[in-house]
Order: sequence, then structure tokens, then C-alpha cells
Amino acid sequence: MASIRRTLSPMYHDRAHENGGAHKGFTIGGSSSKHNSSQFLSYLTKLLGVTSDPKSSRRGPWRRPFYQFLVFFLLGFVLGLTPFGKMEDVNGSDRFSFEIKQPYVEERLDNNNKKREEVAVDAVSFVAETETGNKEISFVPRKLIIVVTPTYNRAMQAYYLNRIAQTLRLVDSPVLWIVVEGNAASFETSEILRKTGVMYRHLVCKRNMTSIKDRGVHQRNTALEHIELHKLDGIVYFADDDNIYSLELFQSLRQISRFGTWPVAMLAPSKNKAILEGPVCNGSQVIGWHTNEKSKRLRRFHVDMSGFAFNSTILWDPKRWRRPFTHPTRQLDTVKEGFQETTFIEQVVADESEMEGVPPACSRILNWHLHLDARDVPYPQGWAIQKNLQALITMK
Repeated sequence: MASIRRTLSPMYHDRAHENGGAHKGFTIGGSSSKHNSSQFLSYLTKLLGVTSDPKSSRRGPWRRPFYQFLVFFLLGFVLGLTPFGKMEDVNGSDRFSFEIKQPYVEERLDNNNKKREEVAVDAVSFVAETETGNKEISFVPRKLIIVVTPTYNRAMQAYYLNRIAQTLRLVDSPVLWIVVEGNAASFETSEILRKTGVMYRHLVCKRNMTSIKDRGVHQRNTALEHIELHKLDGIVYFADDDNIYSLELFQSLRQISRFGTWPVAMLAPSKNKAILEGPVCNGSQVIGWHTNEKSKRLRRFHVDMSGFAFNSTILWDPKRWRRPFTHPTRQLDTVKEGFQETTFIEQVVADESEMEGVPPACSRILNWHLHLDARDVPYPQGWAIQKNLQALITMK
């Protein structure tokens, strides 16, 4: 069947139809929805620069990629703002909170019941657990041992200081070695102390020492002033550098509560016999004294300077021990030689009831005073002999 198409006359183009619609063209078999979609496609084609007009493509070659970029940019921007996941609401107070909270540890009490408990540290306990896991050993801090050693420049000084330093290195810490020199601190003594590996303090006695017998008294008083000034808490022991000490002696000093004493073996000035001087003990109680004195004036306490030790708090806390003396506890240089020990001990204790025998029963000799110092040997500079003997031996 042939189709008939009739164009409208130009005079009827602007006339309204009976259904109230107006259009510029009419196509048989078309609809309004197809007409709207065709208009949108034509608009999008013009927007992207797709046109069949070759002249328009020549006029704007940059328009097509520009509009393509613009469309895809807007499409990506819209997709980026679209929420694809679930966001949890956060309170404003927690958003900027810098509070450090305690960690939580999950403990499984049952298979069906789980609790979360806050872990808190209440106190620090210095406890070591044994291998069995049943017993616990508490660490008790050791008492400080304060060893006071007066020294002076002489030929055997380096040998004596190194010998006592090697003993102190083997003693369990803490140990403080106070070495006191007269007038000035020598470089050689400082060099030895730095190499010993023992905690030390190098002091200088500024007193004018007019005689040799007063030298040790003033140097020990300098150390006592230092202990009192800094309130060092420990057991004070006067250890001369020319004596010989056992390791057991220093380990026994920490058992002293107030004042401890023990017998000392000494070599007689004639060096032909040994003399024992010190306490006679019944357990840890002092009941008498060993002595070889023949003088009419006997000492109250027959003990050597290296045969006793005492608590340092007696020097700077006398009220604790109910001492009647108000003056500082010092050694006296005005007394006769040999009486410095007993006059000093009388300031520390009243009688033997306040003493402790070390070790129990005073049955062992823990240190020796041999008086072997060589007085006539010249003191070499730097403790080194520069000119050795030039001995020549001819070979045959």
C-alpha cells in the first residue's frame, strides 16, 4: 500500500491544533517520548562536539575533548560524594580527646563468659622468683662500707694502695673508699685511684702537720668531717694502707649495728714475735681484752686502729644513739701516742656492753699489722726509677 505524505502549507505552521498542542513538524507514526529523547541526544551530541557539519568541526577542534573532560570530571565528583559504606557517628567530645587510657587485657574465665578487666600497676616489688615458682626471695639492700685510708708520699705507697685496692674490688658493693692525702693531692695517687675500679673520694687534709705521729690523726678527722657533712650512712672503718686485710673482714662489717671490734695480729717492733691485741669474746659479747702492755698507765680499750668499726650515724645523728657528748666525734692529737684509739672509742660507746665481737667468739684473725714500711728508701719521682743499673755481661 502506498504511503501518502503531505506537507503543510506555510500559512498553517503557526496555527494551534484542536488538542491545544503546537509543533513545527509532523511525522506519521511518531510519539512525544521518542521526540524528547531525540532532542536530548541531539543536545548531548552538540555538547560533546559531535556534529556532522564539517565546518563547525574545523572552527572548534578543542571543544570536543574539553567537554568530554568536563562531563567525566563531574561524573567522578558526584560518584566520590556518594556514600558506599556505613559510617559510625563519633561524639564531638571524643573527636579531639588526648587522654591516655589504661590498656585492657582480655582474660578468658570460661568458655561461655568473657570479661575485660583493666590492668593497673599498684606498686613495684623487688622480688625474685625461684626455679620452683613457690618461694619468693626479697632483696634487702646491703649496708654501705666506708673505708678511710690516710696515705702520704713514700717509696712503697703505690704498692700499698694497689694491694688494698685489689682487696676492695672483691668486696660486695656498695663500698666507698675515702683516701686522704696531706697538703695536696698527688698525680700518682689520683692515677692509681682511677684505675682501681672502686668507688672512691680523694680528699686533702689542709691542717698543718708538724710531726709524723699527728699525720694520720688529722687525715682521719678530715674524712670524719666529710662523712658528717654529707651524712653518709654506712659502717666506717679505718684501714691504713700498710696493713693486710682478709676479704672475710669486710664482709663481716655489715653485721655491725653500732660498734664492732675484733683481734688484730701485729708484728713486734723488734720483728721477732707476733702480738695479739683486741677483745676476748663470749659469742658476740666482749668480756675482756688481749694486751701485752707493761706501762703503768693502761688504756681503757686495748684495740688497734684497724681493729674496730662503727655506724656512721653516730657522727651526724647523736640523738639516735643517746650520746651525751655535744661536740663532734674526732680523734685527739693532744693525747699521748698510742692513746688515740681508746680516746676515740670512749666518745662512741660507754662500755663493752655496747660493743659487738666480730666474728662471733672472736676466734679468727682477720687482719694483720706488720710494720714493714721501709723508711730509708728514697721516694722516686712518679714511683719509677729512671736510672737503672747498667750491668754489662761479656759473652764468651
